[in-house]
Amino acid sequence: MMRVAVLKEREAGETRVALVPETVRRLVQQGLAVAIEPGAGVAAYFPDEAYVAAGAEVFPDREALLAEADVVLKVAPPQDSEVRLLRPGTVLVCFVDPLGRPLLVKDLAKQGVTTFSVEMIPRISRAQSMDALSSQASVAGYRAVVLAATHLPKFFPMLTTAAGTIPPARVFIIGAGVAGLQAIATARRLGAVVEAFDIRPQVKEEVQSLGAKFVEVALEEAVEGGGGYARDVSEASKEKSRQLISDHVARADVVITTAQVPGKRAPLLVTEAMVAQMQPGSVIVDLAAPQGGNCALTEPGRQVVKHGVLIMGPTNLPATMPVHASQMYSKNLFSLLSLFIRDRQVHLDFNDEIIQAACITHAGEIRSQRVKDALAQELVV
Repeated sequence: MMRVAVLKEREAGETRVALVPETVRRLVQQGLAVAIEPGAGVAAYFPDEAYVAAGAEVFPDREALLAEADVVLKVAPPQDSEVRLLRPGTVLVCFVDPLGRPLLVKDLAKQGVTTFSVEMIPRISRAQSMDALSSQASVAGYRAVVLAATHLPKFFPMLTTAAGTIPPARVFIIGAGVAGLQAIATARRLGAVVEAFDIRPQVKEEVQSLGAKFVEVALEEAVEGGGGYARDVSEASKEKSRQLISDHVARADVVITTAQVPGKRAPLLVTEAMVAQMQPGSVIVDLAAPQGGNCALTEPGRQVVKHGVLIMGPTNLPATMPVHASQMYSKNLFSLLSLFIRDRQVHLDFNDEIIQAACITHAGEIRSQRVKDALAQELVV
């Protein structure tokens, strides 16, 4: 019988789990055996007993679990010790950060592991139910606004009181991808006046449909890469963008930055001079912190105060909401597994564009040309 294994996450601060009991039950009903490492879901408030009730087996020996697993599911990239325990032919599904960590991909290929990187799932209609990057970005966008509202020493909505009318907070969101759009929607629900900036003009209607004003810049180069993501643009275009957003940053009570380019350092869009123009007590939440940050003063993983402005550089906001983040991620993985597991066997059709894009290692080789290019650059450096 095919065995699906769920590992306990060991990365610092990671509280999510790859499968929740509800999804385990669905896999068991399809004739798959599911085994979990003890405590795999505890940090996400899913105890071992809930998994056993769903039909899973608790496997106390991690080494034995990996030795018997046909498919291994995780959230964070595998640690070196976990890679060494994976047997050749095992299918691994998780976040891998393949463009940022190509040496890890090289090790997985050398180990003979078939690796599915959920970041590489293409943003097409067929793959929406599998798009873990989008589901987790949605969590991050929501959480960023709640975090900002908690720390802003002002109300978000307009209030009419006996002491007079209090104007609404002004929120400026940079980047209108999934995280940015969720941040817009959340800030609007809380009553803020919202403006949003993106170099991609095609997102204007989405921004406006959520009740925000779109700050538009005209750039004389292509601004969208593969899969609907923004591409890395020239320094001249970045400078033009910075000039445009400077006044909007200065007027904002809250700035939330989300601009990222896969495999690249996040574009620097908020300079120290812009921060210095903001009112004391203002808040910046930089969701691009893991890639260096969109703000020049961001310190990844820390909260700092500069020029009277609180600058937050969270590196894993979805892990602060592990219940719903895990439920969404678990559904994403179920949809992906349903694509390549049929009749309790793994069937890899590399003519399928989802499998072609997401499967980055197989049969001892790195399959993704983008990852090969990133690896070549890493080895040169």
